[in-house]
Amino acid sequence: MIALRQNIAQMAGYVPGFQPLDVASYIKLNTNENPYPPSPQVIDAIAKEVGEGLRRYPDAASRLAREEAGKLYGFDPSWIIMANGSDEVLNNLIRAFAGEGEEIAYIHPSYSYYGTLAEVQGAKVRTFGLTEAFEPEGIPERYDGKLFFLTNPNAPLGFTYSQNYIADLAGRITGMLVVDEAYVDFAEENSLELVRSLDNVVVTRTFSKSYSLAGMRLGLAIARPEVIAALNKIRDHYNLDRLAQAAATAALHDQAYFLDCVAKIKETRAWFTDELQKIGYHVIPSSGNYVFASPPDRDGTRIYQGLYDRKILVRHFTDPKLSHGLRITIGTKEEMERTIQALIEIGPGR
Repeated sequence: MIALRQNIAQMAGYVPGFQPLDVASYIKLNTNENPYPPSPQVIDAIAKEVGEGLRRYPDAASRLAREEAGKLYGFDPSWIIMANGSDEVLNNLIRAFAGEGEEIAYIHPSYSYYGTLAEVQGAKVRTFGLTEAFEPEGIPERYDGKLFFLTNPNAPLGFTYSQNYIADLAGRITGMLVVDEAYVDFAEENSLELVRSLDNVVVTRTFSKSYSLAGMRLGLAIARPEVIAALNKIRDHYNLDRLAQAAATAALHDQAYFLDCVAKIKETRAWFTDELQKIGYHVIPSSGNYVFASPPDRDGTRIYQGLYDRKILVRHFTDPKLSHGLRITIGTKEEMERTIQALIEIGPGR
């Protein structure tokens, strides 16, 4: 139980010891949440659902949200499934395509939860590493696993794979290539055109980051209708409640607000990256709402503790491939200014 608690604490970005933590008093830059509130249209849509309608079941097909997503992304709703967070889609993809003893794969480092979900289903897990130039290594010319998960942009490092690379990878995979685009709204490209042209590509998205709805648990996937039909057979019948469906529809509709939030985060990301480099940090160019940065002495633990002592939470990983740096969520400009000042106070180390 103690080991489990320590693992949970590490994932949450807290130091060992389990001291009571008043998160509201900290600058919280450890879970890649959006620093800005959801669209006012989302708040209004949720408020309208609170009342008499709550005694009725929601639309099992999430039709309005799927139609809104279809208009935005240019797909018929039969190509779209709504989900209780993108994790539900990832889990159901494994359930649909990888039976017990069959293999799924992903790049390490990326989203390690793929492995957890696969193990729950009894599937085998295979990982492929990255070169110093962030190029995947060891992937065979023909990969026969049932699913290959590719996080793009990569989390926690922030770099992106080109669409040419992704298309080439899809051609080498006999199973399904799942492009996890949790952070793609902060990037310059996406893989939606590959869904149209290649029958083994699935794109998954979340509303937790760019749409400021982490507390709502909303996601979606876009794939060929036959893939969506398979996922529909195994999802919970009423997987999205009435409030979530209203929130998703309104969020997708209010693109002006969405684009403004994304622009502010990207602008702050560029400023913060430049400031980090001025004080000697190595920063991987990021296409997400976070950066992965390493101090001059490559002692990520020291910087993590120094920021924690100054009531700033960031994400430090114990994995040897990542422990030299920190993943820092992009907050408001004021929060990032305070973070830079704290890093200057902590100093470069040896």
